[in-house]
Amino acid sequence: MRTVISIEHLSKRYRLGLVGSGTLKDDLKGWWYRARGKEDPARMIGDENRLDTRHGNYVWALRDINLEIKQGEVLGIIGKNGAGKSTLLKILSRVTGPSEGIVRSKGRIASLLEVGTGMHPELTGRDNVFLNGAILGMNRREIRSKFDEIVDFAGVAKYIDTPVKRYSSGMHVRLGFAVAAFLEPEVLIVDEVLAVGDAEFQRKAIGKMQDVSSGEGRTVLFVSHNMGSIKNLCPNAILLENGKCIFRGSSAETISHYQKTQFRKEQRSNKRVFEENGFKLYASSLVPDKGAEISNGQDITLRFSLRFESEKAVSAILNVYRMSELAFAAGSFHKDPIAGKGDYQIVFRIPPYLLNPGHHSIDFSLVDDTGNMIQYLYARSVLNFSIEDDQQRRGKKYNKRWEGAVSPILDIDIEKTR
Repeated sequence: MRTVISIEHLSKRYRLGLVGSGTLKDDLKGWWYRARGKEDPARMIGDENRLDTRHGNYVWALRDINLEIKQGEVLGIIGKNGAGKSTLLKILSRVTGPSEGIVRSKGRIASLLEVGTGMHPELTGRDNVFLNGAILGMNRREIRSKFDEIVDFAGVAKYIDTPVKRYSSGMHVRLGFAVAAFLEPEVLIVDEVLAVGDAEFQRKAIGKMQDVSSGEGRTVLFVSHNMGSIKNLCPNAILLENGKCIFRGSSAETISHYQKTQFRKEQRSNKRVFEENGFKLYASSLVPDKGAEISNGQDITLRFSLRFESEKAVSAILNVYRMSELAFAAGSFHKDPIAGKGDYQIVFRIPPYLLNPGHHSIDFSLVDDTGNMIQYLYARSVLNFSIEDDQQRRGKKYNKRWEGAVSPILDIDIEKTR
């Protein structure tokens, strides 16, 4: 396969705090003072001198990225917020240029980076389809041949002659994606913007991207925080951290590496305190201890210590995430509501062989007991742990990973009937 995108030593930096102190005169005066190593006379009390020439005043959004992407490849890009994912896509889409390094690309590139990307708000949906096609170098006949498919996929036929400034964010995304996918670019770039769409549209969009790559041989770059979508769509992925590409491999390997590094950072004593609306979660613990190796053949006990300064009646909810995807949720709704001021301890027990091996995080919350699910306290990632596979669960060793969020051992009757 030929290389369609080649990235060599790519870096991007942004300068901080250029203007904004009030007037041009103040900005120039502040710059002159700082250039001579003096304190800015107009800066706010307690604000640091961010143009300190000893340390510079730049932030590197990307640093020394080297990457080759082949024709027909579907590459996932993952990482925390601020890792540089969107900056990389903007450079590849030619929205902004690199500070250092070289990017070479072949063919037309269509991108969907933000809600409304490439859409002129005063033009109708119809006009925007033809405008985007023209930008990609297509003539009207080529665009017209794809027009009905675009409108049908986006589901905006009723509003196609309405200015897009009146579209909802979901309609913006649907039309923007349909235009980018159906006007046959050699490279399709899609950012997390798909999260704006509903579940049905996300399913259609994932299916279309699979068709674009496998059936039509075009290249797809996909950024998402949904690890399930990355795994299902992208055979390979890269991991960005602090502007650097720190890992490249199969999607499963890259996601596993990402989860391990994140959980290592989060696996601490969990002495964080969460306090809202008169409810305080001041301690949480896990048995077996997080430092020990936990197998899926063990009971897991989650203990939460709380102080109530409110008289509201509440129920406790536990959300268990595996590899950033919700595995299951459990609540205390079948118990009497928790009410009255005082100290409480709430204990959840997870039975053996329920959780699948992998990295897990726990969200804990308190909600009203009326069924309206009004949230009074929310503690995100209050506990984190990793589960290893118990190879003796069936007396056999399986080399393949168990798929899915849970893998319970069920009661199974087997009998020979003939």
